[in-house]
Amino acid sequence: MSERGLAAYIAVTAAYWAFMLSDGALRMLVLLHFHELGFSPVQLAYLFVLYEIAGVVTNLSAGWIAARFGLTSTLYAGLGLQVAALLALAMLDPAWGVGLSVVYVMAVQGASGVAKDLAKMSAKSAVKLLAPKGDGGLFRWVALLTGSKNAVKGLGFLLGAALLALAGFKAAVLGMAAVLAAILIAVLMRMPSGLPAGRKDAKFREVLSNNRNINWLSFARLFLFGARDVWFVVGIPVYFAAVISDGSPEGNRLAFFTVGSFMALWIILYGAVQAAAPRLLRARTRPEAEIIAEARHWVVALGFVPSVLAALVWWAGAPAPWLTVALIVGLLVFGAIFAVNSSLHSYLILAFTQEDRVTLDVGFYYMANAAGRLVGTVLSGLSYQFGGLAMCLATAAVMVGVSAFGAARLRA
Repeated sequence: MSERGLAAYIAVTAAYWAFMLSDGALRMLVLLHFHELGFSPVQLAYLFVLYEIAGVVTNLSAGWIAARFGLTSTLYAGLGLQVAALLALAMLDPAWGVGLSVVYVMAVQGASGVAKDLAKMSAKSAVKLLAPKGDGGLFRWVALLTGSKNAVKGLGFLLGAALLALAGFKAAVLGMAAVLAAILIAVLMRMPSGLPAGRKDAKFREVLSNNRNINWLSFARLFLFGARDVWFVVGIPVYFAAVISDGSPEGNRLAFFTVGSFMALWIILYGAVQAAAPRLLRARTRPEAEIIAEARHWVVALGFVPSVLAALVWWAGAPAPWLTVALIVGLLVFGAIFAVNSSLHSYLILAFTQEDRVTLDVGFYYMANAAGRLVGTVLSGLSYQFGGLAMCLATAAVMVGVSAFGAARLRA
Protein backbone atom coordinates (compact mmCIF):
# COMPACT_ATOMS: atom_id res chain seq x y z
CA MET A 1 0.00 0.00 0.00
CA SER A 2 1.34 3.44 -0.93
CA GLU A 3 1.96 6.11 1.71
CA ARG A 4 -0.95 8.16 0.38
CA GLY A 5 -3.23 5.13 0.26
CA LEU A 6 -2.26 4.14 3.81
CA ALA A 7 -3.03 7.67 5.07
CA ALA A 8 -6.45 7.53 3.41
CA TYR A 9 -7.11 4.08 4.90
CA ILE A 10 -6.19 5.31 8.40
CA ALA A 11 -8.43 8.38 8.08
CA VAL A 12 -11.39 6.34 6.84
CA THR A 13 -10.88 3.75 9.58
CA ALA A 14 -10.66 6.40 12.32
CA ALA A 15 -13.87 8.05 11.14
CA TYR A 16 -15.59 4.67 10.94
CA TRP A 17 -14.45 3.76 14.45
CA ALA A 18 -15.84 7.01 15.85
CA PHE A 19 -19.13 6.45 14.11
CA MET A 20 -19.52 2.86 15.29
CA LEU A 21 -18.69 3.79 18.89
CA SER A 22 -21.61 6.24 18.84
CA ASP A 23 -23.83 3.74 16.99
CA GLY A 24 -23.30 1.00 19.58
CA ALA A 25 -23.81 3.41 22.48
CA LEU A 26 -26.98 4.83 20.94
CA ARG A 27 -28.53 1.40 20.41
CA MET A 28 -27.96 0.42 24.04
CA LEU A 29 -29.17 3.80 25.33
CA VAL A 30 -32.42 3.56 23.38
CA LEU A 31 -33.06 -0.10 24.20
CA LEU A 32 -32.44 0.14 27.95
CA HIS A 33 -34.01 3.58 28.42
CA PHE A 34 -37.31 2.59 26.83
CA HIS A 35 -37.32 -0.84 28.47
CA GLU A 36 -37.04 1.01 31.79
CA LEU A 37 -40.02 3.16 30.75
CA GLY A 38 -42.11 0.00 30.36
CA PHE A 39 -42.12 -0.55 26.58
CA SER A 40 -43.10 -4.08 25.49
CA PRO A 41 -40.73 -6.25 23.40
CA VAL A 42 -42.74 -5.49 20.25
CA GLN A 43 -42.66 -1.74 20.95
CA LEU A 44 -38.90 -1.94 21.52
CA ALA A 45 -38.51 -3.70 18.17
CA TYR A 46 -40.56 -0.94 16.50
CA LEU A 47 -37.98 1.62 17.68
CA PHE A 48 -35.38 -0.02 15.43
CA VAL A 49 -37.57 -0.96 12.45
CA LEU A 50 -37.16 2.31 10.55
CA TYR A 51 -33.42 2.19 11.33
CA GLU A 52 -33.22 -1.08 9.40
CA ILE A 53 -35.65 -0.02 6.64
CA ALA A 54 -33.50 3.06 6.12
CA GLY A 55 -30.50 0.76 5.75
CA VAL A 56 -32.16 -1.18 2.94
CA VAL A 57 -33.02 1.98 0.99
CA THR A 58 -29.76 3.77 1.79
CA ASN A 59 -27.48 0.96 0.66
CA LEU A 60 -29.23 0.72 -2.69
CA SER A 61 -28.77 4.44 -3.30
CA ALA A 62 -25.48 5.01 -1.43
CA GLY A 63 -23.52 2.83 -3.85
CA TRP A 64 -24.72 4.96 -6.74
CA ILE A 65 -24.17 8.23 -4.82
CA ALA A 66 -20.57 7.23 -4.05
CA ALA A 67 -20.00 6.14 -7.66
CA ARG A 68 -21.40 9.48 -8.82
CA PHE A 69 -19.98 11.93 -6.23
CA GLY A 70 -17.08 10.06 -4.56
CA LEU A 71 -16.50 8.05 -1.41
CA THR A 72 -15.55 10.96 0.82
CA SER A 73 -18.90 12.66 0.18
CA THR A 74 -20.86 9.69 1.52
CA LEU A 75 -18.50 9.32 4.51
CA TYR A 76 -18.93 12.97 5.51
CA ALA A 77 -22.69 12.78 4.99
CA GLY A 78 -22.92 9.74 7.28
CA LEU A 79 -21.01 11.41 10.11
CA GLY A 80 -22.95 14.67 9.80
CA LEU A 81 -26.33 12.95 9.76
CA GLN A 82 -25.45 10.94 12.88
CA VAL A 83 -24.67 14.17 14.74
CA ALA A 84 -28.06 15.57 13.68
CA ALA A 85 -29.83 12.37 14.79
CA LEU A 86 -28.21 12.50 18.23
CA LEU A 87 -29.22 16.14 18.69
CA ALA A 88 -32.79 15.34 17.65
CA LEU A 89 -32.98 12.43 20.09
CA ALA A 90 -31.92 14.75 22.92
CA MET A 91 -35.09 16.78 22.26
CA LEU A 92 -37.34 13.83 23.20
CA ASP A 93 -39.84 15.01 25.84
CA PRO A 94 -40.60 12.53 28.67
CA ALA A 95 -44.11 14.04 28.88
CA TRP A 96 -45.03 12.73 25.44
CA GLY A 97 -47.29 9.70 25.26
CA VAL A 98 -46.05 6.26 24.26
CA GLY A 99 -47.39 6.51 20.71
CA LEU A 100 -45.76 9.85 19.95
CA SER A 101 -42.51 8.76 21.60
CA VAL A 102 -42.35 5.59 19.49
CA VAL A 103 -43.00 7.48 16.25
CA TYR A 104 -40.44 10.17 17.08
CA VAL A 105 -37.71 7.74 18.09
CA MET A 106 -38.44 5.58 15.03
CA ALA A 107 -37.91 8.63 12.81
CA VAL A 108 -34.67 9.61 14.54
CA GLN A 109 -33.43 6.01 14.40
CA GLY A 110 -34.29 6.00 10.70
CA ALA A 111 -31.97 8.98 10.17
CA SER A 112 -29.29 7.19 12.20
CA GLY A 113 -29.74 4.11 10.01
CA VAL A 114 -29.14 6.19 6.89
CA ALA A 115 -26.03 7.65 8.51
CA LYS A 116 -24.64 4.26 9.50
CA ASP A 117 -24.96 2.75 6.06
CA LEU A 118 -23.48 5.76 4.31
CA ALA A 119 -20.43 5.44 6.57
CA LYS A 120 -20.23 1.64 6.32
CA MET A 121 -20.47 1.51 2.52
CA SER A 122 -17.78 4.21 2.23
CA ALA A 123 -15.35 2.43 4.55
CA LYS A 124 -15.82 -1.05 3.09
CA SER A 125 -15.54 0.16 -0.51
CA ALA A 126 -12.35 2.06 0.33
CA VAL A 127 -10.66 -1.20 1.37
CA LYS A 128 -11.14 -2.73 -2.09
CA LEU A 129 -9.47 0.29 -3.67
CA LEU A 130 -6.67 0.81 -1.13
CA ALA A 131 -5.68 -2.70 0.00
CA PRO A 132 -2.49 -4.22 -1.47
CA LYS A 133 -3.07 -6.72 -4.24
CA GLY A 134 -2.02 -10.37 -3.90
CA ASP A 135 -0.70 -12.50 -1.05
CA GLY A 136 -4.04 -12.46 0.78
CA GLY A 137 -3.80 -8.69 1.32
CA LEU A 138 -7.47 -7.97 0.60
CA PHE A 139 -8.73 -10.53 3.15
CA ARG A 140 -6.32 -9.25 5.83
CA TRP A 141 -7.18 -5.58 5.38
CA VAL A 142 -10.96 -6.03 5.20
CA ALA A 143 -10.81 -8.35 8.24
CA LEU A 144 -8.79 -5.75 10.14
CA LEU A 145 -11.27 -2.97 9.35
CA THR A 146 -14.36 -5.08 10.08
CA GLY A 147 -12.97 -6.72 13.19
CA SER A 148 -11.70 -3.51 14.74
CA LYS A 149 -15.00 -1.79 13.92
CA ASN A 150 -16.98 -4.41 15.79
CA ALA A 151 -14.64 -4.28 18.78
CA VAL A 152 -15.19 -0.52 18.91
CA LYS A 153 -18.96 -0.99 18.56
CA GLY A 154 -18.81 -3.44 21.47
CA LEU A 155 -17.19 -0.75 23.58
CA GLY A 156 -20.03 1.49 22.44
CA PHE A 157 -22.59 -0.91 23.96
CA LEU A 158 -20.78 -0.74 27.28
CA LEU A 159 -20.38 3.04 26.98
CA GLY A 160 -24.09 3.49 26.29
CA ALA A 161 -25.14 1.42 29.31
CA ALA A 162 -22.64 3.21 31.56
CA LEU A 163 -23.68 6.68 30.36
CA LEU A 164 -27.35 5.87 30.90
CA ALA A 165 -26.68 4.70 34.46
CA LEU A 166 -24.30 7.53 35.40
CA ALA A 167 -25.30 10.60 33.36
CA GLY A 168 -28.85 9.97 32.20
CA PHE A 169 -30.32 9.76 28.70
CA LYS A 170 -30.21 13.39 27.52
CA ALA A 171 -26.72 14.20 28.79
CA ALA A 172 -25.33 11.02 27.26
CA VAL A 173 -26.82 11.76 23.83
CA LEU A 174 -25.63 15.38 23.81
CA GLY A 175 -22.11 14.37 24.87
CA MET A 176 -21.85 11.84 22.04
CA ALA A 177 -23.09 14.41 19.51
CA ALA A 178 -20.38 16.87 20.60
CA VAL A 179 -17.57 14.32 20.33
CA LEU A 180 -18.70 13.03 16.94
CA ALA A 181 -19.02 16.58 15.59
CA ALA A 182 -15.43 17.31 16.63
CA ILE A 183 -14.23 14.15 14.84
CA LEU A 184 -16.16 15.10 11.68
CA ILE A 185 -14.45 18.51 11.64
CA ALA A 186 -11.04 16.87 12.11
CA VAL A 187 -11.66 14.42 9.25
CA LEU A 188 -12.89 17.21 6.96
CA MET A 189 -9.71 19.16 7.62
CA ARG A 190 -7.21 16.29 7.46
CA MET A 191 -8.58 13.74 4.94
CA PRO A 192 -5.74 12.94 2.49
CA SER A 193 -6.23 12.21 -1.18
CA GLY A 194 -6.34 8.63 -2.39
CA LEU A 195 -10.05 7.89 -2.76
CA PRO A 196 -11.94 8.21 -6.09
CA ALA A 197 -13.92 11.39 -6.72
CA GLY A 198 -16.72 9.65 -8.64
CA ARG A 199 -17.80 9.47 -12.26
CA LYS A 200 -20.50 11.65 -13.74
CA ASP A 201 -21.95 8.93 -16.02
CA ALA A 202 -22.88 6.47 -13.21
CA LYS A 203 -26.48 5.25 -13.68
CA PHE A 204 -28.75 4.19 -10.83
CA ARG A 205 -29.81 1.01 -12.66
CA GLU A 206 -26.20 -0.22 -12.38
CA VAL A 207 -26.86 -0.93 -8.68
CA LEU A 208 -28.52 -4.27 -9.53
CA SER A 209 -25.85 -6.88 -10.09
CA ASN A 210 -25.73 -9.49 -12.86
CA ASN A 211 -23.05 -11.44 -11.00
CA ARG A 212 -24.48 -14.78 -9.81
CA ASN A 213 -22.08 -15.08 -6.90
CA ILE A 214 -22.84 -11.57 -5.63
CA ASN A 215 -26.57 -12.27 -5.71
CA TRP A 216 -26.31 -15.60 -3.84
CA LEU A 217 -23.82 -14.14 -1.35
CA SER A 218 -26.24 -11.27 -0.68
CA PHE A 219 -29.04 -13.81 -0.15
CA ALA A 220 -26.89 -15.75 2.33
CA ARG A 221 -25.91 -12.52 4.08
CA LEU A 222 -29.55 -11.50 4.53
CA PHE A 223 -30.44 -14.64 6.46
CA LEU A 224 -27.12 -14.79 8.33
CA PHE A 225 -27.68 -11.38 9.92
CA GLY A 226 -31.37 -12.05 10.42
CA ALA A 227 -30.34 -15.11 12.44
CA ARG A 228 -28.21 -12.96 14.71
CA ASP A 229 -30.59 -10.06 15.24
CA VAL A 230 -33.61 -12.27 15.94
CA TRP A 231 -32.17 -12.88 19.42
CA PHE A 232 -29.67 -10.01 19.69
CA VAL A 233 -31.91 -6.94 19.29
CA VAL A 234 -34.67 -7.58 21.83
CA GLY A 235 -34.69 -11.18 23.07
CA ILE A 236 -31.44 -11.53 25.01
CA PRO A 237 -31.22 -7.93 26.39
CA VAL A 238 -34.81 -8.05 27.68
CA TYR A 239 -34.42 -11.59 29.02
CA PHE A 240 -31.23 -10.79 30.93
CA ALA A 241 -32.61 -7.47 32.21
CA ALA A 242 -35.73 -9.25 33.51
CA VAL A 243 -33.66 -11.96 35.20
CA ILE A 244 -31.18 -9.55 36.84
CA SER A 245 -33.31 -6.55 37.87
CA ASP A 246 -35.66 -6.60 40.88
CA GLY A 247 -37.44 -3.48 39.66
CA SER A 248 -35.68 -1.04 42.00
CA PRO A 249 -33.49 1.82 40.70
CA GLU A 250 -30.41 -0.02 42.00
CA GLY A 251 -31.57 -3.23 40.37
CA ASN A 252 -32.14 -1.43 37.07
CA ARG A 253 -28.64 0.07 37.18
CA LEU A 254 -27.16 -3.37 37.84
CA ALA A 255 -29.15 -4.75 34.92
CA PHE A 256 -27.96 -1.92 32.64
CA PHE A 257 -24.30 -2.59 33.45
CA THR A 258 -24.69 -6.38 33.18
CA VAL A 259 -26.58 -6.35 29.88
CA GLY A 260 -24.28 -3.67 28.45
CA SER A 261 -21.21 -5.63 29.54
CA PHE A 262 -22.44 -8.86 27.96
CA MET A 263 -23.39 -7.15 24.69
CA ALA A 264 -20.02 -5.37 24.66
CA LEU A 265 -18.14 -8.61 25.34
CA TRP A 266 -20.07 -10.38 22.59
CA ILE A 267 -19.33 -7.69 20.00
CA ILE A 268 -15.68 -7.37 21.04
CA LEU A 269 -15.18 -11.15 20.78
CA TYR A 270 -16.96 -11.06 17.43
CA GLY A 271 -14.62 -8.31 16.21
CA ALA A 272 -11.49 -10.04 17.50
CA VAL A 273 -12.35 -13.29 15.72
CA GLN A 274 -13.22 -11.38 12.54
CA ALA A 275 -9.82 -9.70 12.56
CA ALA A 276 -8.10 -13.05 13.16
CA ALA A 277 -10.14 -14.97 10.54
CA PRO A 278 -7.53 -14.76 7.74
CA ARG A 279 -4.96 -16.40 10.06
CA LEU A 280 -7.44 -18.96 11.41
CA LEU A 281 -8.36 -19.99 7.87
CA ARG A 282 -4.78 -19.75 6.54
CA ALA A 283 -6.21 -17.57 3.76
CA ARG A 284 -2.85 -16.18 2.68
CA THR A 285 -1.88 -19.41 0.90
CA ARG A 286 -5.31 -20.67 -0.20
CA PRO A 287 -7.06 -20.13 -3.55
CA GLU A 288 -10.45 -18.46 -3.78
CA ALA A 289 -12.22 -21.78 -4.41
CA GLU A 290 -11.17 -23.06 -0.99
CA ILE A 291 -12.29 -19.85 0.71
CA ILE A 292 -15.72 -20.26 -0.93
CA ALA A 293 -15.87 -23.84 0.37
CA GLU A 294 -15.10 -22.56 3.88
CA ALA A 295 -18.08 -20.21 3.63
CA ARG A 296 -20.31 -23.24 3.03
CA HIS A 297 -18.87 -25.26 5.93
CA TRP A 298 -18.84 -22.58 8.63
CA VAL A 299 -22.48 -21.60 8.21
CA VAL A 300 -23.52 -25.23 8.76
CA ALA A 301 -21.51 -25.30 12.00
CA LEU A 302 -23.23 -22.09 13.11
CA GLY A 303 -26.70 -23.62 12.89
CA PHE A 304 -26.06 -26.12 15.69
CA VAL A 305 -25.61 -23.45 18.39
CA PRO A 306 -29.06 -21.76 18.40
CA SER A 307 -30.70 -25.17 17.94
CA VAL A 308 -29.10 -26.51 21.13
CA LEU A 309 -29.76 -23.30 23.08
CA ALA A 310 -33.42 -23.20 22.02
CA ALA A 311 -33.83 -26.80 23.24
CA LEU A 312 -32.20 -25.94 26.59
CA VAL A 313 -34.46 -22.91 27.16
CA TRP A 314 -37.56 -24.91 26.27
CA TRP A 315 -36.50 -27.81 28.52
CA ALA A 316 -35.71 -25.53 31.49
CA GLY A 317 -39.12 -23.90 31.34
CA ALA A 318 -38.06 -20.96 33.56
CA PRO A 319 -34.93 -18.85 34.19
CA ALA A 320 -32.27 -20.58 36.30
CA PRO A 321 -28.62 -19.82 37.12
CA TRP A 322 -27.34 -22.81 35.13
CA LEU A 323 -29.42 -21.71 32.13
CA THR A 324 -28.03 -18.17 32.29
CA VAL A 325 -24.48 -19.56 32.29
CA ALA A 326 -25.30 -21.90 29.38
CA LEU A 327 -26.79 -19.02 27.39
CA ILE A 328 -23.76 -16.79 27.96
CA VAL A 329 -21.30 -19.51 26.94
CA GLY A 330 -23.43 -20.67 24.02
CA LEU A 331 -23.96 -17.18 22.62
CA LEU A 332 -20.25 -16.41 22.87
CA VAL A 333 -19.59 -19.60 20.86
CA PHE A 334 -22.25 -18.43 18.39
CA GLY A 335 -20.45 -15.07 18.18
CA ALA A 336 -17.09 -16.67 17.39
CA ILE A 337 -18.49 -18.90 14.63
CA PHE A 338 -20.69 -16.09 13.34
CA ALA A 339 -17.60 -13.85 13.12
CA VAL A 340 -15.81 -16.30 10.83
CA ASN A 341 -18.89 -16.47 8.59
CA SER A 342 -19.20 -12.69 8.52
CA SER A 343 -15.50 -12.22 7.75
CA LEU A 344 -15.68 -14.71 4.89
CA HIS A 345 -18.66 -12.83 3.43
CA SER A 346 -16.93 -9.46 3.80
CA TYR A 347 -13.93 -10.77 1.90
CA LEU A 348 -15.93 -12.56 -0.80
CA ILE A 349 -18.05 -9.53 -1.75
CA LEU A 350 -14.85 -7.57 -2.44
CA ALA A 351 -13.25 -10.54 -4.21
CA PHE A 352 -16.29 -11.04 -6.46
CA THR A 353 -16.71 -7.38 -7.48
CA GLN A 354 -14.68 -5.33 -9.95
CA GLU A 355 -13.03 -2.01 -9.04
CA ASP A 356 -15.26 -0.02 -11.40
CA ARG A 357 -18.37 -1.47 -9.67
CA VAL A 358 -17.14 -1.69 -6.08
CA THR A 359 -19.45 0.90 -4.51
CA LEU A 360 -22.46 -0.42 -6.47
CA ASP A 361 -21.92 -4.08 -5.54
CA VAL A 362 -20.99 -3.31 -1.94
CA GLY A 363 -24.09 -1.13 -1.65
CA PHE A 364 -26.30 -3.94 -3.01
CA TYR A 365 -24.69 -6.47 -0.66
CA TYR A 366 -25.17 -4.25 2.38
CA MET A 367 -28.74 -3.61 1.28
CA ALA A 368 -29.23 -7.37 1.78
CA ASN A 369 -27.40 -7.12 5.11
CA ALA A 370 -29.78 -4.35 6.24
CA ALA A 371 -32.80 -6.33 5.02
CA GLY A 372 -31.65 -9.25 7.15
CA ARG A 373 -31.30 -6.99 10.17
CA LEU A 374 -34.77 -5.61 9.50
CA VAL A 375 -36.32 -9.07 9.34
CA GLY A 376 -34.37 -10.15 12.42
CA THR A 377 -35.41 -7.03 14.35
CA VAL A 378 -39.11 -7.52 13.64
CA LEU A 379 -38.95 -11.25 14.38
CA SER A 380 -37.00 -10.57 17.58
CA GLY A 381 -39.85 -8.58 19.10
CA LEU A 382 -42.57 -10.88 17.76
CA SER A 383 -40.77 -14.10 18.72
CA TYR A 384 -40.05 -12.93 22.25
CA GLN A 385 -43.57 -11.54 22.70
CA PHE A 386 -45.30 -14.77 21.70
CA GLY A 387 -42.78 -17.53 22.39
CA GLY A 388 -40.09 -16.12 24.64
CA LEU A 389 -36.38 -16.65 24.23
CA ALA A 390 -36.81 -20.25 23.04
CA MET A 391 -38.73 -19.07 19.97
CA CYS A 392 -36.12 -16.36 19.26
CA LEU A 393 -33.35 -18.97 19.22
CA ALA A 394 -35.36 -21.53 17.22
CA THR A 395 -36.12 -18.87 14.60
CA ALA A 396 -32.40 -18.05 14.46
CA ALA A 397 -31.61 -21.72 13.75
CA VAL A 398 -34.08 -21.78 10.84
CA MET A 399 -32.60 -18.59 9.37
CA VAL A 400 -29.07 -20.00 9.55
CA GLY A 401 -30.33 -22.99 7.56
CA VAL A 402 -31.65 -20.70 4.83
CA SER A 403 -28.33 -18.84 4.78
CA ALA A 404 -26.55 -22.18 4.30
CA PHE A 405 -28.79 -22.82 1.27
CA GLY A 406 -27.53 -19.59 -0.33
CA ALA A 407 -23.87 -20.21 0.54
CA ALA A 408 -24.06 -23.67 -1.06
CA ARG A 409 -24.74 -22.01 -4.42
CA LEU A 410 -21.54 -19.96 -4.54
CA ARG A 411 -19.14 -21.02 -7.28
CA ALA A 412 -15.43 -20.46 -7.83
